[in-house]
Amino acid sequence: MADPVTVPDEEAPLDDVEMVGASTDPVTGEAEDGEDDDGLPGEEAVEETAPRRITFLDYLRSPIVQLNVGADAEATTLSAHQDLLTKSPWFESACADFDTARDRVIDLTEEDVPAMGSVLEYLYNGECFPRRVGTGRDGTLEHDPTSPIPDNTGATLLKHARIYNLADKFFMPALKSLAHSKIHRTTSTARGEIAYARYVYQSTPKEDTTIRKPVAAFWATRSHVLRHEAEEEFRAMCLEFPQFGFDVLSLVLDQKEKGKGPSVNVPMGGVSMSGTGGGGGGGGDMDATPSGRAGGKGRKRARLSTG
Repeated sequence: MADPVTVPDEEAPLDDVEMVGASTDPVTGEAEDGEDDDGLPGEEAVEETAPRRITFLDYLRSPIVQLNVGADAEATTLSAHQDLLTKSPWFESACADFDTARDRVIDLTEEDVPAMGSVLEYLYNGECFPRRVGTGRDGTLEHDPTSPIPDNTGATLLKHARIYNLADKFFMPALKSLAHSKIHRTTSTARGEIAYARYVYQSTPKEDTTIRKPVAAFWATRSHVLRHEAEEEFRAMCLEFPQFGFDVLSLVLDQKEKGKGPSVNVPMGGVSMSGTGGGGGGGGDMDATPSGRAGGKGRKRARLSTG
């Protein structure tokens, strides 16, 4: 005969069952370690660390900063949103000193007004007029009705060179590279190139070979022809900036030592040019080697006009 089955008393209290891993705050009674009744462990912590996307509207909601640019008759006041300005490390440092809204003023009285306007245009739009059209070696610049073609005075070259210098000051390497590429897509004459060379040697440090080397290489490979088109300007340039004359002479002597003579083929974007063809000192997005050859980077060179 089977043993009788014992049925537990339904009213007898059962022992509490301890849930492994469960933990509650002794004060609030709420779950700890990121747990709650509705979520998974750690879910709240993940949500708190997710980065918030900054929108363009956020930039526009930031405080306005007043920029006093230029001096005398050129003096003007420009305005920009602080969060857009601070994309530049230079402006970030300047804005960090602001205590109140009245302090949101930055003096840039020594800077060129149009160039500063282009810097702000770049901060807002990621480009500045004239924009690049196309990419690679075939890239050009959109038409600028205020800039004659060819650039006989150097005004167009200097426009981009001033933006280059401001980009360097404000620690904006992408804009600096963009301005440099636009210099190399500007059609100019010998006189325009001399004006540009004067500005480069006057306003850039000797160590800035990115912009200086193409200028010296251009005149080293073409001066025997082009100096006759602007002989007085070329002589004045050499006397005013001995470093320019030395850089050009050094490259010419390097060419002689290698037996290349004064007429040197300069590869530009895969096309070999010699004589008066091809870009200007503004026209070469490359680094000159000691031999006077231009190390092409595949970018289109502006063509020098002999007209």
